[in-house]
Amino acid sequence: MPILFLDFDGVLHPEHCHESKHFCCLPVLEDALRQAPEWQVVISSTWRLQKSLDQLRSRFSADIAERVVGETPRFNTLVDVPSSLVAYEREAECRAWLRSNDVPYLPWMALDDRSWLFRPFCKSLFLSDRKTGLTAAAGEQLKVRMHQLR
Repeated sequence: MPILFLDFDGVLHPEHCHESKHFCCLPVLEDALRQAPEWQVVISSTWRLQKSLDQLRSRFSADIAERVVGETPRFNTLVDVPSSLVAYEREAECRAWLRSNDVPYLPWMALDDRSWLFRPFCKSLFLSDRKTGLTAAAGEQLKVRMHQLR
């Protein structure tokens, strides 16, 4: 049961786009997830700070929504953050979720557009172009990475 930590802005739509374009890249992600049915999704986007988990799930198709199993904790609530992660908030939040759910051994990937929220050369990061969001070409690359991590 690999885990995909999912950001929204810059991934599911271009960053700073008009609200009418929100989630325009969601079909690309959902296609990748349907081809990797063992993957579960955890929301790591800052959207989790303003919306409930049920509200976030409602953005997805029903078959994908049922695979959204949680959201990462807020960085400012974490205790015992390893010194190697203090400067990399999103990665620290992802790893904290894995630990708090007793699954630190599971394969995981973060789909995000902000590399600086992760340690340099983080092998678990799949970087999206914030100007475009998740394109069809990037979606194909994501499918390959997901299948490699199973």
